[in-house]
Amino acid sequence: MAGVSTAPGGPVRVLLVDDDPLVRAALRMVLGGLDDVTVAGEAADGEEALSLAAATRPDVVLLDVRMPRRDGISTTRELTASRGSADPGPRVVVLTTFGDDEAVLTALRAGADGFLLKDTPPADVVAAVRRAAAGEPVLSPDVVRRLIGRATAPAPAPGAGGERRERARRLLEPLGEKELAVAVAVGQGLPNSEIGARLSMRTATVKAYVSRVMARLEVDNRVQVAVVVHDAGLV
Repeated sequence: MAGVSTAPGGPVRVLLVDDDPLVRAALRMVLGGLDDVTVAGEAADGEEALSLAAATRPDVVLLDVRMPRRDGISTTRELTASRGSADPGPRVVVLTTFGDDEAVLTALRAGADGFLLKDTPPADVVAAVRRAAAGEPVLSPDVVRRLIGRATAPAPAPGAGGERRERARRLLEPLGEKELAVAVAVGQGLPNSEIGARLSMRTATVKAYVSRVMARLEVDNRVQVAVVVHDAGLV
């Protein structure tokens, strides 16, 4: 799959994927007039998105969850399949509504880097695209708490919650003091800049710690880190 191709200082290349042409037009209007962002292409479904991603090599894909032919979940999984290789693919941000919590969780487990609500204000859309291209999370603290609440709702079977907590604590046990502090901050939904301010670290150092924590926990994104921290009772 295509990897990030933007040269340092060049514009962020964005692929818009939604079966609703009005949504694509609105996103194109928001992003099209910026000096540091360019719309690399538009697709109406996941099949078209994969072809265009290979051809245009975008930095960020804004991707609807529910589409014909190939939905956003399987498309996200394909776009992020090469993560960890020399060609890691684009950042993927799913587009959804508050009614799609379960679909969003599934997309995040598939490797998505965050999500935007379709009624997100234009300035926040721009900021989210820039953050995604820089490797920052595209999840507000309120949204993180909402999704974690869904992902960690008590299981109906007796004792399941306790087993989940013990498993999470075992996963966190090998982390060093600073790694654990970073993991807890991620669990609170903080972006790298705020984590750095709290822990007196440079943002680049925080990014390195977040990557190390994800590798140690064997998870693919920050929300999965947050779920582990929440399961362990640390948030």
